[in-house]
Amino acid sequence: MLGRTGRPVANQFLIFTKEGTYFQSYKSIIAFKPNDDRRIQLDSYYWDYSTTTGKYRNDFLGEGIADTRAKIESKEYYLTNLNK
Repeated sequence: MLGRTGRPVANQFLIFTKEGTYFQSYKSIIAFKPNDDRRIQLDSYYWDYSTTTGKYRNDFLGEGIADTRAKIESKEYYLTNLNK
């Protein structure tokens, strides 16, 4: 994952698959954006784990924490265990 300066950020990763893109912070999957019309998935435990995770999760989703919480509440985003 690239930071705002355009340089790679340590311990923050984008994983591209044929199904969609995962955002991983350190060793934990935080979010998944599917390539089809399915809802974005957030890990129910790690999605709001730390300030650093939150900063890069916001970049990945292209929104702030208030927007993310509203989308979880409205069921636009789906909480699940992405670290099985």
